[in-house]
Amino acid sequence: MQLNTITGRFAALTIIFVMLAEVLILLPALASYRLDYLESRLERGQIASLAVLASDESLADDLEAELLQNAGVLNVVLRRNDIRQLVLSSRIPGPVAQTYDLREDGVPQTIDDALGALLNRRNEVIRVIGSPVNQAGQLIEITMETAPLRAGMIDYGIRLLLLSAAFSILTAILLNLAVQRLVLVPIRRVISHMVSYAQAPEDSRHIIRPDARLAELRDAETALETLQKTVTSSLKQRERMAQLGEAVAKISHDLRNILTTAQIFADRLEDSGDPKVKRAAPKLVKSISRAVNLCETTLAFGKAEEPAPTLSRFNLAQLTTEVVEAETLASGDGPKVEFLCDIPPSLTIRADRDQLYRVLANLARNARQAIEGTGQPGTVEIGAGESDGDWWIRVGDTGPGLPEKAREYLFKPFSGSARKGGTGLGLTIAADLVRGHGGRLDLVRSDAEGSEFMIHIPRDMATMPARQMAGAR
Repeated sequence: MQLNTITGRFAALTIIFVMLAEVLILLPALASYRLDYLESRLERGQIASLAVLASDESLADDLEAELLQNAGVLNVVLRRNDIRQLVLSSRIPGPVAQTYDLREDGVPQTIDDALGALLNRRNEVIRVIGSPVNQAGQLIEITMETAPLRAGMIDYGIRLLLLSAAFSILTAILLNLAVQRLVLVPIRRVISHMVSYAQAPEDSRHIIRPDARLAELRDAETALETLQKTVTSSLKQRERMAQLGEAVAKISHDLRNILTTAQIFADRLEDSGDPKVKRAAPKLVKSISRAVNLCETTLAFGKAEEPAPTLSRFNLAQLTTEVVEAETLASGDGPKVEFLCDIPPSLTIRADRDQLYRVLANLARNARQAIEGTGQPGTVEIGAGESDGDWWIRVGDTGPGLPEKAREYLFKPFSGSARKGGTGLGLTIAADLVRGHGGRLDLVRSDAEGSEFMIHIPRDMATMPARQMAGAR
């Protein structure tokens, strides 16, 4: 029986608790034994004294000694009719050490006297006073030695403990068998289901069917069944989504190639001399460009994960200038969009330069397109700074702000776009890239006066997950 199992610990605890209960019972039992022993000596002394009183002749010394020996006492004093009479007597081996009046002792005192008698190894002479049986006098008083009493108490206590130990072991065995049948067998069944389910969680045949009789175990099995059904359903849904994503990626890849070819021919249509073709060509080019962009962003998002950031030190102001120049060229002949940079020229940060460029380009492009959508001029401001714990970059605009639905699903793919024709993947990818650095991308505000995003990148690499740490080495 191993103590690191439920069976072993339950059996050990059962034995300990039963033995503890018996020990608590032992003292009252020993007190009761002592009281019965003393009362029996009083009764024997009374019988011997009555035999003497019934005889008109004096007893021989040897007969008196035999009566006292059979009664287990040294002297017997009987009080009748207010007369105290020494009925039987013998030589007392020593002075009387203690007097006990059984007519007055309560339960606590009796237990205390029994404990004292058990612990006192000396053979002493004690006086015991009690009431005669059947009212055969006013009181009876005996003197006796304590050695036989203590020996009897020790023998009784040992027998009681041995009997308690036997009952404890038997009780532990019976309880252990009951626990095995009622608790451990159902628990092992649940464990077996968990192991088999873990080997093939997508197989619904391994889902447990609750049938335990105990309410608690049945609740556990029901909760496990619900969990397994949820996990199995999620795995099947993920598998279908993975297959669908793979198919979409293949279609997007082929469609991008087709649309790229179409875009080349559409560009040539702009040089056509036909006025109608010349007017329709820009719209066709824009439509094809949006389709190509959708294919590219879908393919980018469909990758399993972005590569871990390769950290290096670089000047943030130079990187921001590159982003602004690219967006300025992309603005074309639309409404005037002014880019303002409030970044200290000497500010250097530690990050993946290419990934941070993608993040800032996405935020700047979204801000520019939001302003162009209003048909009015506006401003995009990019600021940055550092604190003791991180570097921060702020990107704000004076656009119309994000609608409520777009704010609700801002970082969810295909859901958070505020621009007509947008995929909603840009911010999702940007947020993933920032999280790859151990940082975060937050929407600080978005109202009628514009929107503002904040990037936080921690200075301490210890805050980065293990996967990004591996890529940073």
